Amino acid sequence: MPTYDYVCDDCGHKFEEMQSFKAEILKTCPKCSKDSLRRLFGTGAAILFKGGGFYETDYRSDGYKSSEKADSAASKPAEKSTTASPPSTPTTGGTTTPSKSDGPAK
Repeated sequence: MPTYDYVCDDCGHKFEEMQSFKAEILKTCPKCSKDSLRRLFGTGAAILFKGGGFYETDYRSDGYKSSEKADSAASKPAEKSTTASPPSTPTTGGTTTPSKSDGPAK
């Protein structure tokens, strides 16, 4: 149930009241008994869910979180190697020497 803040315009009495959503707004001040009570806007209308079954996906177990991390790590693409591969043909002084196998095929 939400909590609402009320203030009396006659005596200045402020208090919080826990009420249902369907409950009527209070009008009579509990301190001075006059009908000058008004409900304030604010953060007091919070709802607290207790027990199982509320927002089950927000509070996952440790086993679920660890398997989710493993699944996301497995689905990432493989990283490229940062080491340079050696050249396939050796060079000497910037020129290559032709070998016997460089000629036309017979």
